Amino acid sequence: MQPRELEVALEAAHAAGRYLLEEYARFQAIPDAPADISTEADRQSQEIILRSLRTAFPYDALCAEEATPTLQAAAHTGDRLWVVDPIDGTRGFARKNGEFSVMIALVDDVQIRLGVVYQPAAARLTYAVREGGCWRRDATAAQPTQCHVTSVGELTACTLAQSRSRTPGKRSRWAASLGPARIVESYSAGIKLALVARGEADVYLNTYEAFHDWDICAGHILVREAGGCVTGTGGETLQYGLAGAWQRHGLLATNGLLHEAALAKIAGA
Repeated sequence: MQPRELEVALEAAHAAGRYLLEEYARFQAIPDAPADISTEADRQSQEIILRSLRTAFPYDALCAEEATPTLQAAAHTGDRLWVVDPIDGTRGFARKNGEFSVMIALVDDVQIRLGVVYQPAAARLTYAVREGGCWRRDATAAQPTQCHVTSVGELTACTLAQSRSRTPGKRSRWAASLGPARIVESYSAGIKLALVARGEADVYLNTYEAFHDWDICAGHILVREAGGCVTGTGGETLQYGLAGAWQRHGLLATNGLLHEAALAKIAGA
């Protein structure tokens, strides 16, 4: 499925990743980087990706985080829409803890057709195409390996992926309600969704009241193609390409087996 589109997306992600690693090496860490930080690296990474997509598919629409020239010159809605986050987890980049990713997705006729999440600092690549499975290829691996979600069936035995807490060691009421055995944290939603798709976490919960398509679109299809389930925190079907590219239902991604139990716990939290 989508061989040409996937090839271009992977090439764009790796090109952006090479640039980001160069910038990362000389970037002066910002220990107190705020949640809404944006850097020149975000903008340059986005231009690298969008120029690649625009060259290969000049009539496709583009949706991305930064107001860069290639984005401004393109249509922002259309039947085929590329959704791009040039640095997902900019705080991880700015604080130099490695927790950032490049995210590229294609939405075609309101369906996510492919997604790529690339973690340059860790050399971890996870990608998926609709009805083609989810795959990982890390570091110097010669061939990709198919990803599958876990078979954990009890919330008390699960690993929960969540955003980094403002108070390290303190569980949010949502985490307390789910009662996981283990919590892993990251600044990047793409990384957290990839963790679920790879079977390295069982649940990812995002309770933010509003965020954007580029924050989750690429990661959404990873989990789904790995056998998991992704909805809003109330069980809503998530849609992409709507006005403003807003998401206002939160996000729950699980291995599928835990989904209904997690929804019930969230509703009662």
